Amino acid sequence: MSEPGASRAGDYVTLAKPRLNLLVVATTLAGYYMASPHGAGWMLLVHTLVGTALVASGASAFNQLLEIEADGLMRRTRARPLPSGRMAPARAKAFALVLSVLGVAELAVFVNWLAAAVALVTLLTYTVFYTPLKKRTSLATVVGGVPGALPPMIGWAAVRNNLSIEAWILFGIVFLWQMPHFLAIAWMYREDYKRAGFPLLPIVEPDGASTGRQAVIYAAALVPLSLAPAAAGMSGVVYLAGAAVMSAAFLALAVRFAWHRTTPDARKLFFGSILYLPLLWILMVVNRVAS
Repeated sequence: MSEPGASRAGDYVTLAKPRLNLLVVATTLAGYYMASPHGAGWMLLVHTLVGTALVASGASAFNQLLEIEADGLMRRTRARPLPSGRMAPARAKAFALVLSVLGVAELAVFVNWLAAAVALVTLLTYTVFYTPLKKRTSLATVVGGVPGALPPMIGWAAVRNNLSIEAWILFGIVFLWQMPHFLAIAWMYREDYKRAGFPLLPIVEPDGASTGRQAVIYAAALVPLSLAPAAAGMSGVVYLAGAAVMSAAFLALAVRFAWHRTTPDARKLFFGSILYLPLLWILMVVNRVAS
């Protein structure tokens, strides 16, 4: 049997969602190296990543705090610390607040104010706008794409202390990528989301036609935008070729899902999205550093 202290520590880890936030840190890292191919100092990088990770963890904890009732209704989330009753909301709130304040402060003091401001906007859009809207409208998915796409801009701002067109290209890539990714998740877990009262697109329109169509639209828009880093001089022809192939493959998965609208095809789209973004970042950064 686990010790109470060990169980409590595990609950705090669950609140922080470190596995999910690993992607946040990775996209921040990509933005950092796209802004400075050969780095801008190890300490700046460490403070940027740690500060971003703290803010992301705080946002995750706030999200669970705001969705205790909904999490308790869904099979995949009802064992979390708050809906299960293992942790008091006041303790979770203090944990979320401390992480968020420490993260923004670290970025403001050790990186720059712009990076801290972008991180704060990420936190606020996620907790103040996206999370409450999830119970009200299917458009919450689009709103949620904003905080999800801001981390590479934190990395860019950390090095350049500006938000130039290149930073917005990185933002756009992540924003468009998230839509098929989220829609696939919504389709796979639509019964769970329906039970919790979330009016996501697969719940509002159960036949899945709109869900599939939206996945294809966003994946199609991602194809030309994924090539923009090469056009903007941020990366080279190796990236251009690789991005074209990967984006076409991602679009093909979205089309297949839209055509069949089955859970296995949604799962393929989901796993394809999980592979797509890290591979795109790796190709972009490596081609940038080598050029």
